[in-house]
Amino acid sequence: MVVFDQSIHSRIPDGWRSARDALPNPPYCPFSFKSSARIPPVAIDHYTAASRTSHPTRKAPAKMPAATEMQVELFTFPASVKPPGSPHTLFLGGAGVRGLEIEGKFIKFTAIGVYLEEAALPYLAGKWKDKAAEELKDSTEFFRDIVTGPYEKFTQVTMILPLTGAQYSEKVTENCVAFWKSVGTYTEAQAKAVEQFIQVFKEETFPPGASILFTHSPAGSLTIAFSKEGKIPEDGKVVIENKQLSEAILESIIGKHGVSPHAKESLATRISELLKGDMERKGDA
Repeated sequence: MVVFDQSIHSRIPDGWRSARDALPNPPYCPFSFKSSARIPPVAIDHYTAASRTSHPTRKAPAKMPAATEMQVELFTFPASVKPPGSPHTLFLGGAGVRGLEIEGKFIKFTAIGVYLEEAALPYLAGKWKDKAAEELKDSTEFFRDIVTGPYEKFTQVTMILPLTGAQYSEKVTENCVAFWKSVGTYTEAQAKAVEQFIQVFKEETFPPGASILFTHSPAGSLTIAFSKEGKIPEDGKVVIENKQLSEAILESIIGKHGVSPHAKESLATRISELLKGDMERKGDA
């Protein structure tokens, strides 16, 4: 059972009682918004929390990269998970909060975990194995390689503040469409994918502790699932066959204008360490 620290509401300025209230209208895709908030200095693999709540997971095979779990606010992201609709077990690449500075306070809306298939490490090693974490953190190309790489990814978005499905899908799709139109890539296929996306979220509500789950297939499909009882389902609620939408979801979190600088910093640090560890193991072999 997910436990939510109700005292957070007392720290939110009046008029900002839901995540939707704080969503401005950015000019890029999707539901991505800039924040001038300074990221407080925190340990990359640990965020101070009032309590420690187990994040949705299923038992994973033992053979995985030496990733560790991460605690973000009230939630623990396990070191590995098996995403909905996938036969693979993915390791935790990084995690962090998404938030905005509102009336002088940094308000946290969601906790986000990004998981990668094991094949990501040899793929990324070719270009990034000799780079320091600080270089990776500031490299748009590095995060673009994560988004577009030929391996499976899994994104877990867990609510710190409540949000309705209609609010979430509206913000995602309106910015996607605006972006695709601006670059001339909006087609009938994109329009169909957007409509599917909206319908999936139409009747959903996400209280604190609920999760939106995205499985990003290298073939281009996007599997969407929801978790409200502390478990990751084996199957998704729907599969949308549209590579641009699948990549746009992850791009909005860790891309150039990503909504979670914390998750980006965590990814850069952990991937850098995993790549170096893999090189050392091969050197000792």
